[in-house]
Amino acid sequence: MALNEKKLMEYIRTSRDAYEKHLKKLVEIPTVSSDPHCTKEIQNAAALTIKMLKTFGLQAERLETQGHPIVIGSLGNQGTNPTVLIYNHLDVQPAEFPQWDQNPFKLSMHNGHYGGRGTTDDKGPALTALFAARYANKQGIPLNFHFVWEFEEEIGSPHFHKAISSRKKLLRSESVLISDTVWISAMKPAIPYGIRGLLTATLHLETGIREAHSGLVGGAARNPIGELCTLIERCYDTETGEVKIPGFYEDVLNSGSQELQDFLASGFKVTGFKKAHGLKKIRFKETARVLDAIWSQPTFEVHGITGGYTGEGVKTIVPPGAEAKISMRLVPRQDPKKIFSLLRAFVKEINPDVKVKQGAFLEPYLASPKGEYLQAAVDAMTYGFQKRPALIREGGSIGAVVILNRLLNVPVILLGLSLPEHGYHAPNEYFEWRQVQGGIRTFVHYFDRISRFG
Repeated sequence: MALNEKKLMEYIRTSRDAYEKHLKKLVEIPTVSSDPHCTKEIQNAAALTIKMLKTFGLQAERLETQGHPIVIGSLGNQGTNPTVLIYNHLDVQPAEFPQWDQNPFKLSMHNGHYGGRGTTDDKGPALTALFAARYANKQGIPLNFHFVWEFEEEIGSPHFHKAISSRKKLLRSESVLISDTVWISAMKPAIPYGIRGLLTATLHLETGIREAHSGLVGGAARNPIGELCTLIERCYDTETGEVKIPGFYEDVLNSGSQELQDFLASGFKVTGFKKAHGLKKIRFKETARVLDAIWSQPTFEVHGITGGYTGEGVKTIVPPGAEAKISMRLVPRQDPKKIFSLLRAFVKEINPDVKVKQGAFLEPYLASPKGEYLQAAVDAMTYGFQKRPALIREGGSIGAVVILNRLLNVPVILLGLSLPEHGYHAPNEYFEWRQVQGGIRTFVHYFDRISRFG
């Protein structure tokens, strides 16, 4: 069917008030999956979203897991029409109040600017896809929809595989659509065909049972913070980012020269990248090296070191213990379990007193940039935003991508709406109505295209 541009734009215009009301309800529930104090809030959010999906005409249910629940819903006649599964996550990162200009769990609205934790990652895009699916259904586009809304994505989706496996037949689809990725810039849309995997861990060292006076024990006592710093320095080169763990690069699938040329032609600008992410200085000046580093190469990062005295002034003690929080982004062909084994063996060799605790394991994903669903997504985004998107890889990680791809054995399309400046995981996160408008147009066009696939 040919899309009626005038009717679609009228639907978008008249949906704005409802969209903002639903977004407000979602944002103002602090669904921080890593915080045990938010467990009840997440339960409340699951109940709210089931009710919300039902108001949109979906059949909805809640899947219990050993952790936080998953909400699934279905829309359409479930007959011979093809089906698309739409995945989003509704859990969010923590938000430290002093770093924000507003209450992060109170939606602010000003001239199409929506501020609050989760607005762009990923509650705003989730609602955008829902509004688009309702329109497509009401206009008779011959497509069925499954929705999967997760509340554990930000902690590595530890229970997602088991829960979705239990509903594998019910959720059978011809393709998967995920809207949880970032453009190159506000002026350049992007569709990733690959994402990095993730391994997180903590390094813990205990050398005493209580704080000790540095004047009395200093020189003889071991300092756990210093030792962790030495260990970390042995793990990677802070100037280049190169990981020093033996065997780490053994399975890495490097980008070919043509892929790097495509990256360079994507419209990526180092100055815009630095500005969007608030970076004063970065490791490389050359655009090609920056793109290879953030899209194609694995990483080692230190997220925090705790231990000792952190108050005002200097307290001259030797701390009894310390902990470092680390992660590694992994690229195609790297196995998180293998990399963790390499890390643990290396740490044991350098400092056998350090305990390595496993965190999240997420595998990387890489698809062909020439598939028919991806080409439909390119055409759809060109229609929705009047700009042709670049095909790229993305440095982030989404556990559901690999899981859904393997369980359902269907293409996974990453059709994100967020901009670099929207503040993924950062203070003062926000989303914009212009992205909602273009997003609904994009999704409806995409739904129309794939409904005609065999």
